[in-house]
This record gives sequence, structure tokens and C-alpha cells, in this order.
Amino acid sequence: MNKPPPLFTLDKYQIEESIGYLLARSRAMLTKSSDESLAQYGITHAQGAIILMLSTGKYSTAADLARDTYTDAASTKRMIDRLVARDLIKREPCVHDKRLMKLHLTADGLALSELMPPIFCSVLNKHFSGFSAEEIGFLKSMLKRLLANNVANAPPEKNTLAKQE
Repeated sequence: MNKPPPLFTLDKYQIEESIGYLLARSRAMLTKSSDESLAQYGITHAQGAIILMLSTGKYSTAADLARDTYTDAASTKRMIDRLVARDLIKREPCVHDKRLMKLHLTADGLALSELMPPIFCSVLNKHFSGFSAEEIGFLKSMLKRLLANNVANAPPEKNTLAKQE
């Protein structure tokens, strides 16, 4: 079976047209806009995302958050430390493994988490004006596919790590 030619080649590569560059700029723009909207609550986009992620119940440890946000453990710990100091998150030892700290939103953290979706939606609506619902759906499906490629191509120990916790 013939292997398809590479989609990206050096002879046509230009940084301003690079998918990675465009994704990074887009993410930076959305993050900056979210930071501006969240400034009134004294938190950043990254901190707001952690609060919102914890509110879903799908994440309960710093490792969960770091893995899903592709953030190093030290940065995640520093963000959590700031949120704990603000009494928005609390750490509690896991019942089954005292070495593992579970994260929970405090009452203030939960109240703040309820403000996140309208703020994030407002930012997205601002920056995606002129896009159709179909275009947004297509973009989301392509980005999910890109993320799925990463999981499919990860070494086996990386794929099983999430299943062990």
C-alpha cells in the first residue's frame, strides 16, 4: 500500500501560514480576551478553566487537570495553590490513598464556576461572529480529531496512565 504524501513540506512552509502558528495565535487571542473578562473576579483564564473543569466532576486531582490541559505539573500546582489561598478550591486526602490529594470547589469556588460559562460564551461569540453554526461544528470536529490523533499515537504507557488513576 502506498503511503500518501506528507501534508506539510519544507518547500511550502511559511510561519504565518503554519497551522501551529495560527492555532497558537488564536488560542492566545481567546485567552487574552477571557483574561480581560475575568479580571473583575481576580482570576485568569487558566484559573477559570480549572474552576470550571472541577465543577464538572470529571476531574479531581492536579494530575487530571495537568494532563487534560497539557500543562506541566509545577504550573498546575502553582495555579491550584493560588486558588486554595483564595478559598476557591480545597485539597482533601483521598479516602483510598492518603498520598493522593483530591480537589474540591469551596462554596465560593462553586459560585464562581457558575459565572464561567456565560463569560466564556461571550468571549467565543465575540471572536466567532460571522461564523455559521455548521462552520463551528466542523472546526470542533477537526480539533477533536487532531486531539484524538495525539492519543492514538501516544506511547502505550501514556495511554494507560489515565486509566490507572
